[in-house]
Amino acid sequence: MPDLAHLQQWVGRTERRADRVTQVPVAALAATLDRDDPEPRDGDALPPLWHWLYFLPLHRQSEIGPDGHARRGGFLPPVPLPRRMWAGSRLEFRQPLHVGEAIERISTIKSVEQKDGKTGTLVFVVVRHEIGNPQGVAIAEEHDIVYRDNPRPGDPSPPPKAARGDATWRRDIVPDDVLLFRYSALTFNGHRIHYDRRYVTDVEGYPGLIVHGPLLATLLMDLLRRNFPTGDVATFAFRAMKPVFDIAPFAVCGRVAPEGDVVHLWAQDSQAQLAMDATATLR
Repeated sequence: MPDLAHLQQWVGRTERRADRVTQVPVAALAATLDRDDPEPRDGDALPPLWHWLYFLPLHRQSEIGPDGHARRGGFLPPVPLPRRMWAGSRLEFRQPLHVGEAIERISTIKSVEQKDGKTGTLVFVVVRHEIGNPQGVAIAEEHDIVYRDNPRPGDPSPPPKAARGDATWRRDIVPDDVLLFRYSALTFNGHRIHYDRRYVTDVEGYPGLIVHGPLLATLLMDLLRRNFPTGDVATFAFRAMKPVFDIAPFAVCGRVAPEGDVVHLWAQDSQAQLAMDATATLR
C-alpha cells in the first residue's frame, strides 16, 4: 500500500522550466494531424493545446524506468504503483502564445489523494501549470495523473459508457504505429505502451498499442478548429473514460450547444463507446 502521508510531502513542490516556441515542432504536429497549414512564422499564434510540444521531459537515459517513463521521485511523488495515466485536464486560455516567444512554465503539486475501489488502490496527483510569455500568464492548466496497480485475475472491468449520438462534426481516425510513434517523438514520450507492442501486450496485458490521451485531446481540439476556425477558445476540459487502441478505428466528434458558446467534444471507439469526454467554451 502507498504511504500516503509520505507522498503528501510533495504537495506544494514547484518546478520552473524555460523554453522557446520554435517553428519545427509546430510544423511537425501539423503534418502529424494531416493539416495543410502554411509554414509557421515568428509571431503566429500557437493553437490551443500545442504548448504540450514544449517543456519536454529531458531525462537522461540512465534515469528511465522499465516502462519508458522516468524513474519515480523527483518533482512528482514516488507513487509505488506500476500504471500511470493522464486522466484529464482543465485549461484556461488567457492569451495566445506565439511562435518565436520565450516562455516559462511554473508547475506546482496541488494535491495527492488515495482512493480504494473495486479494482484496487488508486492514487490521484493534481499538478497545476502556469505557462507565461513576456506579457504574463497565458495558460493555466490543472493536470490529473492517476496511478494504479496492474489488474488481477477476476477484477471487474468498469462498464463502458455509450457515446452520445448527436454529433454534427465527426472525423474518423485509423490509428497506426506511425501516428503513435510520431506523437511520442514530438512530445519526447518514452512510455512503451504507445510504441512497443510486445511490452504493452505481454507485460501490461493490453490488446494493442494505446493512443495517447493528450493526442486524443489534441484531435478533439483540432476537430473544433477544422469546423469552427474563427472560434476563440477560452477554456477546455477533458476526461479520459477508457483506453483507445490501435487495433481498430476511432472517431472524434463534436457539436455546438444551443447557447452557442459551449462546444461538446468526445472521442469514441469502434464500438461507439465513450473514450474521452470534453467541453470547450468560447469567448
